[in-house]
Amino acid sequence: MQEYITKVSSNLDEQIQRKIDLKTKPPGSLGKLEEIAFQVSRIQNNLSPTLSHPAIVVCAGDHGITAEGISPFPQDVTHQMVFNFLSGGAAINVFCRQNHINLLVADAGVNYDFQNNDQLINTKIKKGTANFAKEPAMSVDECKKAMKNGASIVADLHLKGCNIIGFGEMGIGNTTAAAALLCKYAGISPNEAAGPGTGLNPEGVAHKVNVLDKALSLHASVSAPLEILATFGGFEIAMICGGMLKAAELGMIILVDGFIVTSALIAAHAMHPTITDYCIFTHQSDERGHQLMLAHLKANPILNLGLRLGEGTGAALAYPLIQAAVNFMNEMNSFEDAGVSNKGE
Repeated sequence: MQEYITKVSSNLDEQIQRKIDLKTKPPGSLGKLEEIAFQVSRIQNNLSPTLSHPAIVVCAGDHGITAEGISPFPQDVTHQMVFNFLSGGAAINVFCRQNHINLLVADAGVNYDFQNNDQLINTKIKKGTANFAKEPAMSVDECKKAMKNGASIVADLHLKGCNIIGFGEMGIGNTTAAAALLCKYAGISPNEAAGPGTGLNPEGVAHKVNVLDKALSLHASVSAPLEILATFGGFEIAMICGGMLKAAELGMIILVDGFIVTSALIAAHAMHPTITDYCIFTHQSDERGHQLMLAHLKANPILNLGLRLGEGTGAALAYPLIQAAVNFMNEMNSFEDAGVSNKGE
């Protein structure tokens, strides 16, 4: 699917910038909003961009690496949080309701047998990945299947009119998987990549670093982008990666959340660098490895609120600012419209 991602066209760049500059304001005075308006217009190749049926897909999966004691929370929290999403009680539910964002929840590979539920998308491949400190987290075929599942959800949303999509995740242990992906894709050391995750103390972080060192040494020969994702990733991370690639193929705007979601993006970027043309980075996570991911991708996020919750919360919180950027592009008067003298007139 990634072979069909095209580079965003620059043929309207001058017209887009001129429209922004001729609004009733000093040039550049809307700061980051002007950059967002320019990017959205460029992605859509349209001087009058629109945001339609925004959606966030939260993918949940469990991780075999938790057997190494790298999380202060038990694995059961993954499925318990899925129930919280389904009941509408999590932070992502609150922010999506507030901002009128369609929230979908998918079981990518949770170690739990959910009963049939119309609100839960069942894409379970198996009950969690293997322990990548001892063996690959998943086979390449399993990884491809998870990516295909993510792509299918995005394609269905696009058919229903969605043109802007974000992703969230839930999975105890997934900060360790994300740190491993950062190490492999960006050449970062485990000592730099590993952080507290859901609340590790300094001793816990040091243990996580040791686990990562062991795992990276075990799989030192792995180098192909897809194989790296299969070896160290999670089902939810692979699912998000596939969803992002499909969204870019379809010309959608991709809202990039924090550490885990960005680990899926660096995998997608390794497979197809053009994907970042379609990405708006919504916030900088307080998880220290995220800053290194953003630097690797040359990204400048909208928000820095000290968040490190995941779930897609940063994407949901940033959405109103993206809407504001589109609204000023479409609704704000130009100097000519308003009969206001422009600079130098």
